[in-house]
Order: sequence, then C-alpha cells, then structure tokens
Amino acid sequence: MLSTLSILWLRQLKRFVRSRARVIGSLGQPILFLFALGFGLGPMFQKSGGGNYIQFLAPGVICMAILFTSVFTGIEIIWDRQFGFLKETLVAPVSRMSIMLGRTLGGATVATIQGLIVFLIALIAGFRPESVFSVALALPIMFLIALLFTAFGTGIASVMDDFHGFQLVMNFLVMPLFFLSGALFPLEGLPPLVAVITRIDPLTYGVDAMRGVFIGASHLGMLTDLSVLSLWTFLCLFIGSYLFSRIEV
Repeated sequence: MLSTLSILWLRQLKRFVRSRARVIGSLGQPILFLFALGFGLGPMFQKSGGGNYIQFLAPGVICMAILFTSVFTGIEIIWDRQFGFLKETLVAPVSRMSIMLGRTLGGATVATIQGLIVFLIALIAGFRPESVFSVALALPIMFLIALLFTAFGTGIASVMDDFHGFQLVMNFLVMPLFFLSGALFPLEGLPPLVAVITRIDPLTYGVDAMRGVFIGASHLGMLTDLSVLSLWTFLCLFIGSYLFSRIEV
C-alpha cells in the first residue's frame, strides 16, 4: 500500500512540474485579487477601521489558490478515464482505497505548493506575517485544507464522465464556497442567514485558521477551526473513497 501511495503521489507531482502553463495560469486569479482588491479596496477598509486590507485579504487568497487547485485536481480522473489510463491503474493488484489516497495526497501536495507560491506573491504585495514561524505553523493547515478539497473534487469526479459537466458543477459549488468563507470580508456583523451559511462552509474554518496563524486574528478560535477542518476532511475522504471505489471504466 505504501509503495502504491508513493507512486501515485510522485505521479501527481510530475504532472505539476510538467504543466507549467497550468501553474502560471492558476496564479492569475490570486494575483488579481491581491493587487486589484487589496489596493483598490484597501483605503475604504482602512477608513472603516478595519486596518490594512492586504493583511486581512492575503490569508483568504492563499486559501483560494489551495481550494481551486485542490478541487480541479479531480478533473484528472475524468481525463484518465476517457483516455484509458484509469483502467490500467484500477486493474493493478491494489485496493481502490490505496489508489484514491495516493491521488489525493499527491493532489493535496500540489495544492499546498501552489499556496506557498501565492504566499510569496502576497509578500511582494505587502503582506507581513506576525513572525517567521507563522509559515511553519501554516503549512499543516494548508495541507489539511488541500486534503479536504482534493478528496471533495475526487468524489465529485468519480460520479461524472464529462469535462464540461464537472466544470459547471465545480463552479456552482466552488465559487460560493470561496465567497461565503469570509476570505474577502469580516465575519462580524453579518445578516443571520449569511452567518449561518458561513458556519456551514468548511473553507470558513480554513481561512480563519490561516488568519489566526499569520496575523493573530482568529474569529472562531483555533481549536474550533482545526476540529471542524479535521472533521470535514475525514468526511470527504470517507465519501470520496466510497465513490471512487464504485467507478466503472
């Protein structure tokens, strides 16, 4: 099982290294949010007493990069299924659980690397963590977020066989997950309905945990953030593994 996990993990990393256009293209949205929103809305945010908007925004944008990279890793399952690569993998004398976990760990690693790249870009934009140890503390949280949403994307892709359908479903789910996570706005003073939705959104806890680590501004509390993230990750891994085990090729 360990050898299978490592092989599939390395395969995902090789894909990431080879697809330079994909890496560069996926940085466009985080850069736009950091510089356009960060500097465009920064003066208004500061006048309202919110402080430096780049400091507030950067953890959310890092989570956004991880979210999108993680979820869209699932599309590789559809790609492999259509071109016959998935069938070759599934006939190997290993459990489908091992295959799913290997792909998920590889995708989560790639998404974490993407998050680190966006973190470096945020430093250029003017983001300043509280301490140099913040990055070391943030890495496990970034990987947990990546693991959650890679498993989520894998589960969705396991029951679909069309690229366009996957993209439509993901856009319908991913954009609300991001915009309702508090990545762009504070969680205080929200209308009751929006406040309830943000508490259901698993990304809310990832963004809040990242803010707690980087700038010491956790709204929900680190213990709550990590507990809910871990619970969601376990749930998505369980459901994703079940759906992947039922793939027919």
